Amino acid sequence: MKPSTVKGTRDFTPVQMRRRNYIFETIREVYRLHGYLPIETPAMENLSTLMGKYGEEGDKLLFKILNSGNFADKAGLIDAQGQWQGHYADTEALSRSLLPKISEKGLRYDLTVPFARFVVQHQNELCFPFKRYQIQPVWRADRPQKGRYREFYQCDADVIGSDSLLHEAELVQMMEEVFARFGIRVMVKINNRKILYGIAEAVGHADKMTDITVAIDKLDKIGLDAVKEELAGRGIDAAAIDKLMPVLTLTGSFSEKTAILESFLKESQTGLKGVEELKILFGLLEEMQVSVPHELDLSLARGLNYYTGAIFEVKALDVAMGSICGGGRYDDLTGVFGMKGVSGVGISFGADRIYDVLNDLDLYPESTMSGTQLLFVNFGAKEQAWAFAPASALRKAGISVEIYPSAAKLQKQFSYADNLHIPFVAVLGEKEHEAGRVVVKDMKSGEQESLATDALLAWLKERL
Repeated sequence: MKPSTVKGTRDFTPVQMRRRNYIFETIREVYRLHGYLPIETPAMENLSTLMGKYGEEGDKLLFKILNSGNFADKAGLIDAQGQWQGHYADTEALSRSLLPKISEKGLRYDLTVPFARFVVQHQNELCFPFKRYQIQPVWRADRPQKGRYREFYQCDADVIGSDSLLHEAELVQMMEEVFARFGIRVMVKINNRKILYGIAEAVGHADKMTDITVAIDKLDKIGLDAVKEELAGRGIDAAAIDKLMPVLTLTGSFSEKTAILESFLKESQTGLKGVEELKILFGLLEEMQVSVPHELDLSLARGLNYYTGAIFEVKALDVAMGSICGGGRYDDLTGVFGMKGVSGVGISFGADRIYDVLNDLDLYPESTMSGTQLLFVNFGAKEQAWAFAPASALRKAGISVEIYPSAAKLQKQFSYADNLHIPFVAVLGEKEHEAGRVVVKDMKSGEQESLATDALLAWLKERL
């Protein structure tokens, strides 16, 4: 059998894992600085928890888990004579009928819906507003392509139990901090779902807001003409589509866009409320001196059904890649689990796409190339024993140290250090031991220096 990974999933080598951990640790540190607390939830959830929260397309991308045991018998598919007794007009009808009988669980699609379930389940243990971060994998039965995987990590931060727009502004500030640390130039796109509802009202199709948002959310991917075709296919008449187009392609400054929007949405109280919320948010960003480029983009829809207010999406400016961060406000996601009227807002950094962007731009710091910082060469059992004490002392001081495991040829030991990007190699032979010294070679420059053994720590700290 030829070994292979499932399509849309990946293995990660030690070098790749060090780079990924650099991403996780950077994001985690920013979250902590803003007062967010860590939680974890299970990889699988009840399908009743997941279904109906992501829109019609999202539900199709859920990985369902087959019930264990004789599910065919439990589903009533086999009669007493052992014959198949299902009669369905098409396979889709068959799938819809079978699903509740053969699958009760699914792999989580995102971290937000499980978070809402967590909040309701643990509400008596939490202090509201509750700020949490969560860094875990999610799964989607999507068609794999560049920047899109079936298994990938999300790095979420949410605050729930408050409708203050200060949280939205803080989330944008966190985006700025994270991408500044990575050295990635980005554009933060912002919109409000209330405005999208107002637009649907203004063109006479308030009942088709979901159809409109699902279509316009694809504008960047498929272009304006294809979006028009999809809108028509979803039952939006030609007059409404024509009225919609100038709004979706609106240009100008924030104040110019909002002035036009206020005129367009004058009959929609919901739409005007969305414009007012954006004005407050952009004002807060100015007061907080948030300098990351950000703009109002009316084509941003984020098709997930649970968003009700501000929505965000971040694009890298120097790499052709989909969204690398996104999120938004949801006013009653916990309501489906019995906890009504609790508003929340959050963002999610796409670690796998950020990983690809950092690779493409070669922005990883050198420290991610190697875990080991110093290698002691091995001349034999006696010299190996001499290295134990200084190696232990260096490790206690936070320096990562290896001793080569056998008395191999020096060329092989130096090649080992070179291949693993270990920056320094220490030579401690009989001559050095008698003199209380160690010879250290800088693998990058090739320079060597003889040091007193007790000076090795200070010498390394200056250079690492």
